Amino acid sequence: MSFLPIRVLVVEDHPFKQLVATQAFREAGCDSVLGVADVNTALQLLDRTGPVDIVLCALKEEGMQGLTTLELLSRSQRVKSLIICSVLAPDLQDAIDRMVGMLGVCVLGYVDVPVRAGSITPLLSRYLETTVAPGHASQNARYTTVSQAGLEQAIAGHELKAFFQPKFNLATGEVGSLEVLARWAHPQYGVLCPADFLPQVSQFGLMDELFFALLDQALTFLQTAQAQGHMLSLAFNLEAQQLSSESLLAHLGSALARYAIPASCLTFEITESGLLEVSPRVLETLIRLRMMGAGLSIDDFGIGYSSLERLCLLPFTEIKLDARFVRDLDRSPRNRAVISSTLALAEALDMAVVVEGIEHESQRQHLLKLGCQQGQGYLCARPMDATRTLSWLAMKLASRSTL
Repeated sequence: MSFLPIRVLVVEDHPFKQLVATQAFREAGCDSVLGVADVNTALQLLDRTGPVDIVLCALKEEGMQGLTTLELLSRSQRVKSLIICSVLAPDLQDAIDRMVGMLGVCVLGYVDVPVRAGSITPLLSRYLETTVAPGHASQNARYTTVSQAGLEQAIAGHELKAFFQPKFNLATGEVGSLEVLARWAHPQYGVLCPADFLPQVSQFGLMDELFFALLDQALTFLQTAQAQGHMLSLAFNLEAQQLSSESLLAHLGSALARYAIPASCLTFEITESGLLEVSPRVLETLIRLRMMGAGLSIDDFGIGYSSLERLCLLPFTEIKLDARFVRDLDRSPRNRAVISSTLALAEALDMAVVVEGIEHESQRQHLLKLGCQQGQGYLCARPMDATRTLSWLAMKLASRSTL
């Protein structure tokens, strides 16, 4: 068995249920699994031994003790994520996800008792996929921090790499666009995912430098892809504060001219939560990007506080619906209603919709029934570097030509 570098704490007052749960995590490959009977003991253990990656705890429908447990664990700042044993209604689970998320902890999912290895294995995969770059878990677990000089050197030395994740047609599987994502090919710790370094890139004011580095890599890739017969567009993530940069448009225009690529091949995804305050300069930049021919996507749509207002005020061409609305589509009528309403709104506003986080075939089928056309997620492909992306595209092109 290959052991996962995941530290787990099971909080369960029933001795036999605790034993079954801890054994399930060990069977799933976790190399460190602890069990305690109550939240107070859990907090004392965390104080003595340090933080854990995952806590499993029960949330019973009657009473509020379980909810207090979730809150205390989340506020301890020693828990990265939770798996909850619960039979609560989906709308309550969604509200709990939001509450815990506000405290800085991710809910990986909900399981029934008795806890089995088969039910937690997909949740462990989700934890690794969202916090650790595939294939480099053990190295990344030791990565902690970096100085501003170290980051500047990494960007200048081309260690920060452009990875690409396809957006695909839900009905045909065809790919017309790729999102450009950052990965750090760290010489000591392997490939690091954005959560390991983006907060520090932002803290040190290096977001523009990172974007310009990714832009050059991505446009080089696009030139090669077009020469091989792939008609693609690219989507880049921009923080709202970057839209105030005086050098953004000039650098972008220069790069597009240098690579002979029209701006219509680019879309810029701006996270909704960063647009609470829109200055005249930000609005001017958005307008100029549209006038250049680029698309504008409002990212993580539906989890901010002013989505509809932003759609009315700002010149977006695309809505990117947050992944949380795709989870549990088969049992969440509220999520289905949100997706249907977003599709209707986008059609009325002449905007495209891309749904994030599609991991399973059942989700694709549900989305097709709701009228979705474009999606993104591991069901199609994980983020890949330039070389692997070109190979992947070539295989898809070859498979179409043999049909």
